Amino acid sequence: MAFQFSLATVLRYRESIEKREERALQAVLAELARVRHEVELVTAEMARAQDARNEAMKQPLAAIHLQGMTDRINTTVDRKKALIKSLEAINEKRDLQMKKYQAAHRDRQMLSDMQTRQHDAFEQERSRSEQKVLDDIFGARAQRN
Repeated sequence: MAFQFSLATVLRYRESIEKREERALQAVLAELARVRHEVELVTAEMARAQDARNEAMKQPLAAIHLQGMTDRINTTVDRKKALIKSLEAINEKRDLQMKKYQAAHRDRQMLSDMQTRQHDAFEQERSRSEQKVLDDIFGARAQRN
């Protein structure tokens, strides 16, 4: 008789939920990394624009060009602020998804542990019965001799 876990269907279901939540967590982490990278790029772009404006101010320059450079810097600053705000929202989303994943993992782990305990008990019982059969055979042979 082979070992059968009576809650195997539930365990498979819990495993699929855990995998789904893990994939969702990975997606949030990828989005977080993408936005962080974008913040770094915007910061570098902002530094280049400020350097260009500072260099341009050393020379005679039409006010419209200077205004254009300032507008470019302001646009970049606004973009960075928006990215940082979205970064905060993504961090909250990550925290929520992490809690969902941990709950799914805990639920699945509980069933896996139960399955392991039941399997160990099954193996122990099977070993006992095999040993009993061997003892009976040995006892029967000893009585014949």
